[in-house]
Amino acid sequence: MSEYEIQAGEYSATVTARGAALRELRHRGRDLVVPFPEGGPIPDYRGIIAAPWPNRIADGKYKFRGADYRLPINETERDCALHGLAFPLDWTLKEHSGSAVVLACTVGPAPGYPFPLKVTAHYRLNAAGLHAGVTATNFSADTAPYGVCPHPYLLAGPAPLDEWTLEVPAGGFLDVTPDRLLPVAVRAVDGHEFDFRAPRSIGATKIDHAFTHISFTDAGRAQLVVRDPGGTGVGMAWDRTCQWLQIHTADKLPPAPNRLGLAVEPMTCPPDAFNSGADLIQLEPGATHEASWSIFAT
Repeated sequence: MSEYEIQAGEYSATVTARGAALRELRHRGRDLVVPFPEGGPIPDYRGIIAAPWPNRIADGKYKFRGADYRLPINETERDCALHGLAFPLDWTLKEHSGSAVVLACTVGPAPGYPFPLKVTAHYRLNAAGLHAGVTATNFSADTAPYGVCPHPYLLAGPAPLDEWTLEVPAGGFLDVTPDRLLPVAVRAVDGHEFDFRAPRSIGATKIDHAFTHISFTDAGRAQLVVRDPGGTGVGMAWDRTCQWLQIHTADKLPPAPNRLGLAVEPMTCPPDAFNSGADLIQLEPGATHEASWSIFAT
């Protein structure tokens, strides 16, 4: 599997052709994301680009503009179509310099998604960190349903995740069913264990939920920060195209390694948006959509 290294200042990164995944991101030699081994499978969707939908679609079924569609099920334990169609693909290299790399792929037409899209991921390093984004252009003659997110697992430092301090500028979260993690309703974080608007310890809290009602700056950016008690930390910022933020504490049952990092996924739409229509992008023929985010040491 081909991969591409980039470097700038005190940052270095490695991006793989498979899934345009961020395999490594380091600052002064410290991992800012949970890496995965070179040449092997990508565990737990680490660092991939999830497109043309983020998260899951219930039963792999949806209706769009009067037509019924059925996608292959790849999350069999929950009977859902998970994380889109782009992550298993080997993306094509378009540009590669010392500090930047651009990869592209064609998604569709495919079973359950008859809309050909060109999806391009770009990664660039500078002294301020990693700057990334995805554009999607609809080459179909029909309007296409679309959503996207990155899927990094952030690493604040060497202490266990329970000891990290988390700050999330979100006033609401999407409650989900306990078995299939499918949407129920948006709840306010007030008085709830998911209220991280002021920095506080994660502790034993288990999270695998989408957050919303996000506070953006006047410049149109929002920012999450997670810090290790030893003083290191990592932040992620994103633009207004992503009104949802999936957070997952990476809880696993033995013998799998538990709570290795914090999955942070700025999403353009919530889980199962192909069915709910919530913030679903309707990409017109010939139209292009772009989302961007950044990751940096604190």
